[in-house]
Amino acid sequence: MTEVIQPAIETVTIDVMLSALADPVRLALVRAFDAAGDWTCGSDVLKDTGATIAKSTLSHHIKVLRDAGLIRTRVDGIRRLVILRYDDVEGRFPGLLAMLREAGPARPTVEPPAAAT
Repeated sequence: MTEVIQPAIETVTIDVMLSALADPVRLALVRAFDAAGDWTCGSDVLKDTGATIAKSTLSHHIKVLRDAGLIRTRVDGIRRLVILRYDDVEGRFPGLLAMLREAGPARPTVEPPAAAT
């Protein structure tokens, strides 16, 4: 298996990481990779998020997350497997990913029906 080059965690800056996490699809992917806990295919994780995007768009999001130091990618035959760099990120920016776990996915708010008068 071949591992794809990703940045050394020491070179990653908080603004690049937060910029990557600012996109709702990438944020959902990071949470899904965290829940998976092991090497997994990005398209398999995408199904768990409920997002519907093209494969090329998924590839772009994975590249942004990898370049931001959030995930590690390796090639296994024709598949690319991905894992969250949880320990590396927590070592560099303590509490960041733990905060994402605690916050959980955003849920839409539902307003109660207006009372009849």
